[in-house]
Amino acid sequence: MQEIAENQYQLASRKRRIAAFLVDHFVMTFLIVSITFLALGPDYLNEPDFSKITAVMLTTLLLGFAVYFGKDSIKGISIGKWIFGIMVRDEDNPEVVPSIGKLFFRNIFIIIWPVEFIVLATSNEKKRLGDKVAKTIVVKNPKKPAKLPRILTLVGAGLIFITFMILFVGAAMKNSDAYKVAVENIEQNERIIEETGGIKGYGMMPSGSINITNGFGEAQLSITVLGNENDVNVGVYLTKQPNGDWQLIEMNP
Repeated sequence: MQEIAENQYQLASRKRRIAAFLVDHFVMTFLIVSITFLALGPDYLNEPDFSKITAVMLTTLLLGFAVYFGKDSIKGISIGKWIFGIMVRDEDNPEVVPSIGKLFFRNIFIIIWPVEFIVLATSNEKKRLGDKVAKTIVVKNPKKPAKLPRILTLVGAGLIFITFMILFVGAAMKNSDAYKVAVENIEQNERIIEETGGIKGYGMMPSGSINITNGFGEAQLSITVLGNENDVNVGVYLTKQPNGDWQLIEMNP
């Protein structure tokens, strides 16, 4: 292997590599989860056939892993590597970006990530197993962009993920039959109507959980009821039998 110094490239530190890996893992997980939820649709909590949900999830996971393994395909730089100013290069010639096939093969070893971390932590060459097999190195990017855009990208990715999860989970909960049955019972409850001074709406996102296993359902929800005079938090507990409707068991206005 040619000397790194002669090519004006320096090996990336272990800290930068680990940090870049964590960012990549976060971003790729966000993409996979987002695609899975979008494929399932906001009504997935009402889907009685769990095999359909499983098929959609497996399909999106396979596509997601393909994207994950190809994350360094653009000039040997992934999102995490771009943020931390490092890149993948050929071991024998750091001027050369490894082929897409070699980069993909290198990342397949992420499946055994505990081994990869151990190898990276103990290797004098600062290589993980994927680097050793694919004959690649990770070096500092001499043309890395300014720090501010990279920081803003990292913060922006986090905010987008949080916002998406809140909005999608909220939409899924509100589209569920369990939520609709809970609202029907709330609007028939005289005590709640009296405390609120009349119901005018509901909070953006209910909290709690909805679980369905083999047709048996259990839901515990906390719903904010917006009133003309006062807002009230209402806790509801519902259950469901196979092929049956949700039934209100308990309500705590």
